[in-house]
Amino acid sequence: MQRLRRMRRTPALRALAAETAVRREGLIYPVFVEWGTGKKEEVPSMPGVYRYSVDRLAEIADRVAESGIGGVMLFGIPECKDEAGSGAYDADSVVPQAIRYLKEYFRARGRDIVVIADICLCEYTSHGHCGVLTAEGVDNDASLPLHAMSALAAVRAGADMVAPSSMMDGVVEAIRAALDAEGYTHVPIMAYSAKFASAFYGPFRDAADSAPQTGDRKGYQMDFRNGREALRELAADEEEGADILMVKPALAYLDVVRAARERTELPLAVYNVSGEYAMVKAAAAAGMIDEGRIVEEILTAFFRAGADMVITYHALDWAERGGKA
Repeated sequence: MQRLRRMRRTPALRALAAETAVRREGLIYPVFVEWGTGKKEEVPSMPGVYRYSVDRLAEIADRVAESGIGGVMLFGIPECKDEAGSGAYDADSVVPQAIRYLKEYFRARGRDIVVIADICLCEYTSHGHCGVLTAEGVDNDASLPLHAMSALAAVRAGADMVAPSSMMDGVVEAIRAALDAEGYTHVPIMAYSAKFASAFYGPFRDAADSAPQTGDRKGYQMDFRNGREALRELAADEEEGADILMVKPALAYLDVVRAARERTELPLAVYNVSGEYAMVKAAAAAGMIDEGRIVEEILTAFFRAGADMVITYHALDWAERGGKA
């Protein structure tokens, strides 16, 4: 008889034999930044998550600095929207302002926290799509220069990394070329490589005011039925020069995460998305689950499947509990 239970008998033995741990430095916290002043607004569908104006960012920046997590990812809610999403590449728009503020804030406190700019047009376009919209749909190639301009605006403001999320074909290559041409060869790209058209994004669109006004995004985001195609997307972004690959959503796509881990040597990220977060919060509020234990188990699953970093709205709560259930 193999007595595998021997190493489970006590907490100390279980800790000694544990194969996977959640890395605090591998967690990235999403932050929603809204145009204006004096604003801190809770997202109704995401308890504990807020939209901040730049002048109110100190509160969340303090928590990030004290938490020991590795980074933040910024999403913008602009003053106004237009057909071309011009707020995405305006040097004085809300995200560049937030980048400048946070970099100075962390620098003044001696903290080296990675500030990542999500690069997409959906929060900035009046139609809510991730690129230039025509009668035939989103024009992939016409959208690429706008994404490159958006990445440049973020990096000029001081972003440590950019993360194109639109699923436009060739967007990594376009951004890499634009950054390199201006001397930003040192700035890495985290590619939303396998981003699925998912029902798990609902609360995010509430947070970022980014729901499409017509149609949906199934013409450019991935069909959730396809796993092999996801590997082609990952390989394409790697070839185009991505430094980090991503699978999004995370929880329902751990098979894709594991397959990706077996195919690439690049760092691999997952995005623990808004719907996944909201379900945990709702079940915990109803007294159905132990939130701390559930979050620990979910985060561990991402790292066990092969992720090197996790973008998650749970990051600060988990860290402030001491990184324990």
